[in-house]
Amino acid sequence: MTTINKSIDKTENWQSINWKKVEIEVFRLQKRIYRASQSGNKKLTHKLQKLLTSSYYAKLLSTRKVTQDNQGRKTAGVDGVKSLTPNQRLEMVNNLNLRGKSKPTRRVWIPKVDGEQRPLGIPCMEERVRQCLVKLALEPQWEAKFEPNSYGFRPAKSTHDAVEAIFNAIRFQPKYVLDADIAKCFDRINHDELLNKLETHPLLRREIKAWLKSGVLDDGLLLPTNEGTPQGGTISPLLANIALHGMEEEIKKYTRTLKGHKVNNEKSLSLIRYADDFIILHKEEEVILKCKQIIEKWLGKLDLVLKPSKTRISHTLNKYEGKKGFDFLGFNIRQYAVGKTHTGQSTNGQPLGFKTIIKPSKDKVRKHIEKIGNVIRKHKSTPQIALIKELNPIIRGWANYYRSVCSKETYSKCDFIMYRQLKRWAERRHSNKSKSWVAKKYWHTYGNRNWVFSTRDEDGMKLLSHSETKIQRHIKVKDNKSPYDGDWIYWTARIGKHPEVSTRMATLLKKQKGRCNDCGHCFKDGDLLEIDHIIPKSRGGKDEYKNLQVLHRHCHDKKTARDGSLTRIYDKEVIREEPCEVKVSRTVLKTSQSSDALA
Repeated sequence: MTTINKSIDKTENWQSINWKKVEIEVFRLQKRIYRASQSGNKKLTHKLQKLLTSSYYAKLLSTRKVTQDNQGRKTAGVDGVKSLTPNQRLEMVNNLNLRGKSKPTRRVWIPKVDGEQRPLGIPCMEERVRQCLVKLALEPQWEAKFEPNSYGFRPAKSTHDAVEAIFNAIRFQPKYVLDADIAKCFDRINHDELLNKLETHPLLRREIKAWLKSGVLDDGLLLPTNEGTPQGGTISPLLANIALHGMEEEIKKYTRTLKGHKVNNEKSLSLIRYADDFIILHKEEEVILKCKQIIEKWLGKLDLVLKPSKTRISHTLNKYEGKKGFDFLGFNIRQYAVGKTHTGQSTNGQPLGFKTIIKPSKDKVRKHIEKIGNVIRKHKSTPQIALIKELNPIIRGWANYYRSVCSKETYSKCDFIMYRQLKRWAERRHSNKSKSWVAKKYWHTYGNRNWVFSTRDEDGMKLLSHSETKIQRHIKVKDNKSPYDGDWIYWTARIGKHPEVSTRMATLLKKQKGRCNDCGHCFKDGDLLEIDHIIPKSRGGKDEYKNLQVLHRHCHDKKTARDGSLTRIYDKEVIREEPCEVKVSRTVLKTSQSSDALA
C-alpha cells in the first residue's frame, strides 16, 4: 500500500509549509476511505484510517484547523492554553499521537433563547487537535453511510438543503407534520450504544471513549461524564450524527408494512433531520401518530426522549388544533388554498388547489428587529458612521440567510421598522432642530434611491437595506453526493451559489474559478475565506473588484505577515499581525448568522 509519509519534508518553518500539497494528500486518503466504506470493505477502511491518523500531513492539517482556522481558537481548556506560536504548532505536530487518554473539559454555561442554559465543554488545545485528526479519518467513512435526509453538521449540507427537501416532499400533496425535538440530545446519549455504532478500529474507539469519559471541570469541581457528548469539542457533532443514524431507516421499515405498493409508501413518508431537530411528513394522521411511537421507542435505546414542549402535530394546508403550517430552522412553512372563487374549496369541501409558501418565521423577524433596535439604542451618542458599520453586517447576514425563500414582504417590513427606529435616534440627537433639518443631515439620495441613511463624506458610507438583497433560489444538494467523492465539476459549480454567500464573494469566487490566489488550492466546504485587498488601503489600494481577491484565512494571515506589520479589524478586535506571531488583545466568541437563526 502506498503511504503519504514517504518523501516528506518536515520543515522547521511553519510559514513555508506547502499547504496545497498537504490538503491534496490528506484528501486523497479521505477519498479512498469514502470509497472503501461505500463498497462495504471494512478491513480496507480501517487500514486507511490508521494510515491517515499516523500521517504527518494529517497532523499538520489538524493543527492548522484548530489553532488558526477555528473561530474559537482563542478559548482555553483546563490547561489555560489559548494560543500557540508557529514554533509551538510544529512542536505539537511532532508530538501528536493517539494515546487513549484525555484531560477533562472545562465547562461553561451559555444562555439559550428560551431562558435555559446550555452546558458547553471546552477541551484543551491538544485534545482538540487530536479530535480533529480523528474526525479527518472518521468523517469520510460515515459520509458514505449517512441517510440522505440528514443535513445537520455535515460537510456541504445546510439548513437551506433541509428546507428545500421539505418543499419537495409537500409541493404536490398537503401532509400532516410531526415537528419534534430531542430533549438535551448532546447531554444524554448512551455511551455504550454510541461506541457500538462507530464500526471503527480499536485505536480510534479507545480514543473516543477516553473523550466521552474524561469528565468536566465545573467551577472547580471535577464531575464524571457517564452519558452524553460534550458540546464544544471538534468531533461532538459527528458523534451525535452517528448516534442518531438509523432513524430514517426505522421509519422506512414501518412503511413497508402498510397496505399498498411498497415503493409508493416509502416515497409518501419523509423524515428530514437537522441535528436533533426533525420532522416527519405523511398524508395520513394515523401514520404520523404511529411514527411518533416508533421514534420514541427507538430513541429509548439511546436514553433519549422527545421534548414535549417542542413536539407537536400540524397540517401544512388545513387547520389542525387551531394551527396551520409549522416553523422549522427559522422558516415558516405553510400551504395556502387557491381557486377560481379565491376560497380554494370545491363542492365536496376539498381544496381546488394550493400554493406552498416558505418565509421567515415571525419569531425570527421579531428577534431580528429587536437586535437592530438594541444596537441603535447603544449608539445614542456615537457618530453615524459607527452605527452604520455596526448595523450593516447584521442586516447583510440575516437577509442573505432568508434570500432563498419568499422574503420580499418581510424585507420591506423590516426596512420600515428600522427607518422608524433610526428616525427616533436622529431626532433625539437634535431635539432643538426641525425634522426637515434632521432628515437632510442623515438621509440622502443615492442614484435612483431616496431616503438612504448615509454619510455625506467622500467615502459615502450608506446603511444597507433588507430590500436590496435579491431573492436567489437555492438548489438542493443531491442526496447521493459528498465532497469526498472527488466530483469537482459538481462541487465547483455550487461554489458561490449558496444563499449565505454575498454578491461580492460570489463574483470573486467565479473570477478565481474557485481557487485561492495564494496557495492555488480549490476552496472546499468548511474552509474559512476572507476577502483581501491586493494593494492595502494604507498604501493607496481601492475597494474595487480588480484590487480584491478571496484567500483562505491562513493564506490571508501569511500574506499580511509578508506585507509587514499591518493592523486590521476583525470581530471588533484590533489584531496586530507580525511576521512570526499573531497577537490578539481580547477574544469575543461569535456565532454565525445561520446559528442565530437556528437558536
